[in-house]
Amino acid sequence: MKKYNKNGRLESVICNNCGKKLAVEQGIVREGAMSVDHVWDYFSEKDGQIHHFDLCEECYDILIGEFKIPVDIEEQVELL
Repeated sequence: MKKYNKNGRLESVICNNCGKKLAVEQGIVREGAMSVDHVWDYFSEKDGQIHHFDLCEECYDILIGEFKIPVDIEEQVELL
């Protein structure tokens, strides 16, 4: 869960799963995190809803460790 100040600058990120407060410095997350913003569509029970959540890297690893089909991982060639 992200929190922004009145100027729109990121102040904090809290893992929605475990509640860990992630390191944020000068509006930048300084550790591994995953943010999800998903718009549910017509064929779901959540049609018209937008869900937002954040996971720390540890909770992400636990989540994907339970998948029956592993995550497809590729190496990024160029880091910006």
